[in-house]
Amino acid sequence: MMHCTMDDLLALQAGEASVWARRHLEECSTCRAELDLVYQRAAQLKALPSLRPARDRWPVVREALQAERQRRRKRWTGFGLAAAAALVGVMLIRPILGGQAMAKEIASAKRQSAQLESTLQSYAPDGRVVSGEEAEVAARLEDQIAQVDVQLTDLDVKATPGPRVVVLWRQRVNLMQQLVQVRVGRAKYVGL
Repeated sequence: MMHCTMDDLLALQAGEASVWARRHLEECSTCRAELDLVYQRAAQLKALPSLRPARDRWPVVREALQAERQRRRKRWTGFGLAAAAALVGVMLIRPILGGQAMAKEIASAKRQSAQLESTLQSYAPDGRVVSGEEAEVAARLEDQIAQVDVQLTDLDVKATPGPRVVVLWRQRVNLMQQLVQVRVGRAKYVGL
């Protein structure tokens, strides 16, 4: 024999059951007992107290949120002040300690640049035949070197031997090395 499903029992409780479920309920004591349990559960659920938050809890919640925000602000303000102090310390100490090292790097880069220029002059690039591609690469490198020289001249006028000057001298040496490779490497290959 087939019994009523939970959907059938709930439909019976709501008064919307099918004809088959109503007839079956009249004949089956098991399904009637199960329907009685459904009614009891519904009554028990209705008897539970309603759980609603008190209306006066909002001020407590707002105070907790504001206190958390203030703690976060104080924490981030402390971190910000510590970072600013560290930055100021670095800015004050670095020129004292780094000035000598920068001067050595600049002097080294100037020596390398002068040596590369003398290497270029010894191969006399003006007196030999070059391909169009080689001439284009050499002209582009010479233009870049000229731009670096202009920037170095501007910084020398301002008398600020800082990290930017070191970077520019390194860049100039790198460009000079590339130009030597283009011109001297080709000259060696041709047999000059």
